[in-house]
Amino acid sequence: MSELASRWFHFRAKGHVNVTARHRTTIEITKEGTLTPRGDCIIGVSSEASASSLPDWLRNGLRDPNNAVLVVLCSSDLCDAVIGHGDPRITASNNMKIIIRKSDYVEGSTIMVRSNKAAADLNRELVSRLARGDDLHVYITYLPLITGNSHKNNI
Repeated sequence: MSELASRWFHFRAKGHVNVTARHRTTIEITKEGTLTPRGDCIIGVSSEASASSLPDWLRNGLRDPNNAVLVVLCSSDLCDAVIGHGDPRITASNNMKIIIRKSDYVEGSTIMVRSNKAAADLNRELVSRLARGDDLHVYITYLPLITGNSHKNNI
C-alpha cells in the first residue's frame, strides 16, 4: 500500500459550434479562436494553454515512459477522463495547441501517446455541451505506472 500526492495543471478553453469530436485517433485543444467543420479532433478553442506553456514539472513527467498521463475534461458538472503514456520524445514545444494521441506518433504538440480515447470516444453529452460553446476545463497530471512481476499494466 502506498499514498501518492499529485499536482494538477488546470486551464480553460471554449467550446465551439463546429465541435464534432469525430476523429478516431486524436484529441486537440487549440489557442485558435475559430474552428472549421474539418477540425473533427478539436474539442476546445481559445485555450489558455498550449503544449509549450505547460509547467516544467509536468513536461518532465510527460517525458517519462514509466508514467501514466491523466487528462480530465469537464464542462460544468460533467467530466470524462483520458489516460495514456508518457514518452521520452515528448518536447511539448508547440505554442498553439495540445494533442492527445492513441498512436505512438510524437511532435511538438503531443502531450501523451497510446491514449485510451480519441475525440470520437468522448462522452457525447460532453461533446454536445462543447458544441453549444460551453466552457471546457482541462486538468492534467501524471502518475507512476505499477511495475514488477506481480502487477500488469492494463492501461
